[in-house]
Amino acid sequence: MADAGTRLEGKIAIIIGAGQGPGEGMGNGRATALRFAREGAKVLAVDRVLPSAEETAVRVAEQGGICVPFAADATQEATLAAAIAEARSRWGRIDVLHYNVGVSIAGGDASPTEITEAAFDRICAINLRGCVMAIKHVLPVMRAQRSGSIITISSAAAKHNYPTVAYKATKAAMIAYTQQVAIQNAPYGVRANVILPGLMDTPMAVDTRARASNRSRAEVAAERNARVPLRGRMGTAWDVANAALFLASDEADFITGVALPVDGGALVNVV
Repeated sequence: MADAGTRLEGKIAIIIGAGQGPGEGMGNGRATALRFAREGAKVLAVDRVLPSAEETAVRVAEQGGICVPFAADATQEATLAAAIAEARSRWGRIDVLHYNVGVSIAGGDASPTEITEAAFDRICAINLRGCVMAIKHVLPVMRAQRSGSIITISSAAAKHNYPTVAYKATKAAMIAYTQQVAIQNAPYGVRANVILPGLMDTPMAVDTRARASNRSRAEVAAERNARVPLRGRMGTAWDVANAALFLASDEADFITGVALPVDGGALVNVV
């Protein structure tokens, strides 16, 4: 991770999905919390599993940053509203909302002929509806401020030939929705951009697939590495965190409505 800086000095950031699931390495949300805090932001680390958010906060504190854990469930609008209210009450403003929640195989995603109604509804609620509801509650704050940066995490899967239904559909919808938010809120000075991670070496992406397929982590990782054009290896959570940092910072002050691939060139192969 890069040395501490001041690119987010004085800014207040909410990261929804700031914990992570079981597995090796670092997840995107936790890495982003650490990266934002190292650049001077005060961070509300929101996660459905409070101990995971608390672990993120401890790691931030160990590096001298400010991070407060908060429990919220992406499928429950009231808890997302409470997270937004907590950040505003605690710090007086909200400069960045980063929606990093997503589920695929762990949520029961399946092929078009095997997907169940329950799995489809659950994945939509977590990946898409939660995003919509979080933005719903942060927009009045950012509009009143006449400033703010909203960052959502989609996936390169939105544009790839992808084997399962709900993850691809929801991640594609996130791109469209984020761009809608961008154009409708540009007059207020509120920016909205979406990141499209490719094949990443994170617990959600690799360890979940290893468990689901009853294979070793090393085998799954090697298979994924071989599919990445740039250097033949997956990206890491820090790659996503660095992209989010740029979009959250004043360096991206004239950038809104962008869908930014962080994928090692994978989408170049998609016609």
